[in-house]
Amino acid sequence: MSAPQKITKALTIGTLLAASVGISAVGTSALAKPNSQIRLDSAAPADVQQAFKSWMDGKRIKGKANKEKCYGVALSGHNDCAAGAGISCQGSSTSDFQGGAWTYVPKGSCTLIITPKGKGSLTAR
Repeated sequence: MSAPQKITKALTIGTLLAASVGISAVGTSALAKPNSQIRLDSAAPADVQQAFKSWMDGKRIKGKANKEKCYGVALSGHNDCAAGAGISCQGSSTSDFQGGAWTYVPKGSCTLIITPKGKGSLTAR
């Protein structure tokens, strides 16, 4: 193999590796979005209501201290990750409000979120 061919091959491999790392990074940083079938219990504290409203309006939850894992609130294929049979990770839930799939929600809102199948949970159900 000539020097130009080696360079081309190395660049091609480097580009493929960079692309796969980029795709992986994008996949792990994305957070599941809220959906129109959930609502917050009206008894929620004002700060939780405001954080929930911002999230429902499409604002990302920034910082670990401002979010919590909430099971059973995501639509099919829109979970952040998994905790149970048949759910491997992001986007792999197979039914709406699946109890073994979690989504990040604003801190303090999980157990106050109401879905067609009941309330959100801090643990897999």
